[in-house]
Amino acid sequence: MKVSTRGEYGLRAMLDLAEHYRQAPITLRSIAQRQGISESYLEQLIASLKKAGLVSSVRGAQGGYELIKDPSEIKVIEIFTILEGPIAPAECVREAPAEVECRNSQKCAVQLLWQKVRNSITGVLEGITLADLVTQSRELKSDYFIYHI
Repeated sequence: MKVSTRGEYGLRAMLDLAEHYRQAPITLRSIAQRQGISESYLEQLIASLKKAGLVSSVRGAQGGYELIKDPSEIKVIEIFTILEGPIAPAECVREAPAEVECRNSQKCAVQLLWQKVRNSITGVLEGITLADLVTQSRELKSDYFIYHI
């Protein structure tokens, strides 16, 4: 399973918003510049996150985007599934029924393996919040300055 740019860039944008939580609304342009993401692509990602109720927009000269909930209340899995869809390393373990059902699904050891992979990935993503990522990001940045001065 490979994470697309939707998932990667969307998560980076949400981390950026979390790092500025409860400050002024953040413009797409500033997020795009800090994260190295095309502003037009970022617009598409933020629209999906806004529609899902994770982000709100503020109009006007001082407008921009902000998180609706505290970063500690937003799990990475929420962001990931909004942008990437269901977690499924193989079609036969999609949460929604597969379009073509596997005729061996009742006795397939490979399907059991894919279920374990899906459950492991889901467990990791459910166990990490945006607040956790903000903490890690700050620690990484402080370590950088300590060791590279």
